[in-house]
Amino acid sequence: MNPIQVQILMGSDSDAPIMRGAVDVLRELGVSCEMTVASAHRSPARVQRIMTDAPARGVQVFIVGAGAAAHLAGMVAAHTPKPVIGVPIDSSPLLGLDALLSTVQMPPGVPVATVAVGKSGAVNAGVLAAQILAIADPDLAARVIAYKAKLADKVEQAAARLAAEP
Repeated sequence: MNPIQVQILMGSDSDAPIMRGAVDVLRELGVSCEMTVASAHRSPARVQRIMTDAPARGVQVFIVGAGAAAHLAGMVAAHTPKPVIGVPIDSSPLLGLDALLSTVQMPPGVPVATVAVGKSGAVNAGVLAAQILAIADPDLAARVIAYKAKLADKVEQAAARLAAEP
């Protein structure tokens, strides 16, 4: 079995379109990942199994997306010494504010690095996971630098298009 560097969990399959942003950027950067559904509230035993199996699978970083009460990232962080990145999902009537607060307000000693709510947060979680892994992988570090250079090039191109308008 090939090692999975980044395990992506989400509380519901309805979160998949948002969390796919993390998958896409990780694949673009050549980082192996896997995405699955596990709920802190509805399937805690499944979360425990995933966490128990993660070291043998080579998981180095976890990206966890959840909406509403959003306890999944904290539950994952409680079961691993590896970095956990939380993505609050805007799936409730509070438009993600509840998920943001639940994800970011962790007790001392159980950190969850929390990114923005929604799709941009998922993309940033993928980039952050790659940056964490790049600390020990110079080739990945070079790919992250190239990825960020592409972002800067897009800004330059947009500025040039705007300047060319009458």
